[in-house]
Amino acid sequence: MFTVQTVVTARDTGDRLSPKAGLPFKAGLPGATPEIRLHPEQEYQTILGFGGAFTEAAAYTLSRMSPAKRAEVIRRYFHPVDGLNYSMGRVHIHSCDFALGNYTYVEDGDTELATFDISHDHQWVLPLIKDAMEVRGGPFTMLASPWSPPAWMKTNGEMNNGGSLKPEYAPVWARYYTKFIEAYRKEGVPVWAVSVQNEPAAVQIWDSCVYSAEEERDFVKNHLGPVMHEAGMGDVNIVIWDHNRDIMIERVTPILSDPEAAQYVWGTGIHWYGGEEFDKVEKVHELFPDKHVLFTEGCQEGGVRLGEWFTGERYGRNMIGDLNAWTEGYLDWNLVLDETGGPNHVGNLCDAPVIADTTTDEVHYNSSYYYIGHFSKFIAPGAVRIGLDAAAEGVLAAAFRNPDGSLAVVLMNEGEEERSLTLGLRDEVAECSLPAHSIATHLIRQG
Repeated sequence: MFTVQTVVTARDTGDRLSPKAGLPFKAGLPGATPEIRLHPEQEYQTILGFGGAFTEAAAYTLSRMSPAKRAEVIRRYFHPVDGLNYSMGRVHIHSCDFALGNYTYVEDGDTELATFDISHDHQWVLPLIKDAMEVRGGPFTMLASPWSPPAWMKTNGEMNNGGSLKPEYAPVWARYYTKFIEAYRKEGVPVWAVSVQNEPAAVQIWDSCVYSAEEERDFVKNHLGPVMHEAGMGDVNIVIWDHNRDIMIERVTPILSDPEAAQYVWGTGIHWYGGEEFDKVEKVHELFPDKHVLFTEGCQEGGVRLGEWFTGERYGRNMIGDLNAWTEGYLDWNLVLDETGGPNHVGNLCDAPVIADTTTDEVHYNSSYYYIGHFSKFIAPGAVRIGLDAAAEGVLAAAFRNPDGSLAVVLMNEGEEERSLTLGLRDEVAECSLPAHSIATHLIRQG
């Protein structure tokens, strides 16, 4: 006997993570094959968790809201019951495009890093991280990523517009990561992992730095990996690539095929901007099964899309696709943006699941907020993806077993028509329906 907790979000109704009557399971008819059958005995990857990025833009935007609204947003993301149960975060190592301007933590030319100082982060970023961790009230997994070394370490002499790390500064730049980790630890914010470089294949008009696969390999092998170990930070993981799926195979293969570099690498970070090529994510797992995959960034580009539904469906489709391809966690980009889709110091405006209007003190929760919640609220850190056979046309599906033994099944219908289907578990079957443009999570417990 199973008891089921059902939650639904649907475009054409008022349902937003809304509780519904649980699915009634009953004995299946002999010879009948359910359209989706769960296989709890088949186990795949363990889930790290879900979260978003503590950008300066997000932190500054929330600082401009009333204290009550700021607290509401933090609670609705990070509280394990009242919110989305976020347990992960990403923070930029000095500035990124979603900062108020270019900045670093050292004075120009300081190769000893004697002037290293994160006081810039004390104004907005660290207070938001600390408040989120307090509301979360449990273990917190933080990824830190650089967008660019300081301008004086680069071939183009500026933080923006690409350029590369000058080879003579590689040892200094590697120590910069350890100084950041140490400084954040002193603030009570443990860093679980660092990525080598955000989007190393892209020359962006904002903070950016280009590495070839071989350059990234050699930096990890000869500098970052050894320096972190020498600093006693061997427990801090290193994530490579941190860019789109489309060319991930050719980018990670030279690094993970090199034993001297691979010994330092936890796994691969991916973004969604280059297309929904989930087969390439799965291929990287097949090639390097002892390494991990983490979704490290995705957002809807092009400014605020208030009230749009396709943005939520983009999240749902990508999350199911990546999780079914061995991805172990999901980090959204900006937690919050203002009414313009910023601030962004080069005008690269985007959307976010939460838009905070700093002129009216209103908070808008987009469809993407609710779609993410169908995963993050019900798939706990430590959950294991389980097998399923899916033959329901037009329905995307993923299933997980939580540490408490409950099964979380996410079903999504992007179509214009309602979809009815049967869900099978052991020798029992439940009939369920998915409204047009909807997502549902079924939390199944035995007994």
